[in-house]
Amino acid sequence: MLKLFSGTSNPNLSKKVAESANLTLGKMEVVRFENSEVRVRIGEDVRNDVCVIIQSTANPTDTNLMELFLICDALRRQEAKKVIGVIPYFGYARQDIQHRPGECISASVIVKFIESIGFHKVYTFDLHDEATEGVFTIPFKNLSALPLLAKEVTTYLQKQGITVDQKSVAIVSPDQGGIERARKFGEAMFGTREFDLALIEKRRDLAHIHESTALALYGDVKGKVAIVVDDVATSGRTLIHAAEHCVQQGAKSAIAVVVHRDFAKDTAKKIQESSIEAFFTTDTIAMKEYYSFEKMKEISVGQTIAETLTSY
Repeated sequence: MLKLFSGTSNPNLSKKVAESANLTLGKMEVVRFENSEVRVRIGEDVRNDVCVIIQSTANPTDTNLMELFLICDALRRQEAKKVIGVIPYFGYARQDIQHRPGECISASVIVKFIESIGFHKVYTFDLHDEATEGVFTIPFKNLSALPLLAKEVTTYLQKQGITVDQKSVAIVSPDQGGIERARKFGEAMFGTREFDLALIEKRRDLAHIHESTALALYGDVKGKVAIVVDDVATSGRTLIHAAEHCVQQGAKSAIAVVVHRDFAKDTAKKIQESSIEAFFTTDTIAMKEYYSFEKMKEISVGQTIAETLTSY
C-alpha cells in the first residue's frame, strides 16, 4: 500500500499531490523545541507499506533537511517496506563542485546522508546539474517542470497576440552552465531540437556570494521576446542582468522562467522593479509572504508528482 506523508516545508504542495493522487496524507507529529531540536512521530501503522515523504529542502535548508532525515528514520523504525523521498527542491545542489581550494562539496555530503538514513528512492525537480545524479547509488529520478512552464508561457504569449516561433521568440541561457536546461525548455516550447539558443556570458565573483556580471550576449534577440530560463533564483541578480542585457541588445521584451524561487527577502521587489515583464515559476518551494509580487505567475507541480507516484 502507498502512503503519503508531508514534511512541514511545503504542506500546500503535499495537499495538492494527495488530492491529485486520491490519497490521504498520513498522520504524523512534528514538534519543535525551544532549543531548535525537532521530534518526529508517525501516527499510524506503516508496516510493509511503501511510504512517500514530500519535503522541499529550501530555506531554512538545514532545518528542513534534518526533518526529512528524521521522518525517514521514524518510518523505517515502524517497518515501512520502502521509503521514497520526493524533494521538489534539492537544497545544496548548487554546491556540487569545489570552486576554490579548501571548500567542501556540500551536494555530495547531502547525498551520503540521504542514502545512509535509508531512503529507497529519491525524486526531485530540475536538479542544478544533472551530473549530481551520478553521485547517488540508490535509484534517483530528476523530474522536470520545464514542459509545464513552456506550456504556460506559450499561452501567455498567444494571449498577447505573439506567434510562438523562432522569428518572434528567443530562448536565452543566463550562463554557460544552463545551456542544456534552456535547450530543454526550447524543445518543449517549439516542439523541435532545431532552434537557435542565445547565451549570456557571465562572470561570477567567487569571493562574494550572489555577485555576478553579464559580460556579453551570443545569439540573436533583436526584435524578439527573450525568454531567460534558469533553475533557481535567490538574489535575482543573474536574471535581472540577463534580461537587461537582452533589452539593451534590442529584445522586444524579456520574460523570466525559473523552476525554483528560493528568494532572499528583497528579491521580489528587485524583480518587480526590473525590466523583466513576467516571472514564471513553480510551487516546488512554498510561497512566503515576501515572495509574492505582481509579475509572478506560479504553476503547480502537484499533478506531475501525483502521476509519478501512482505509476510507481
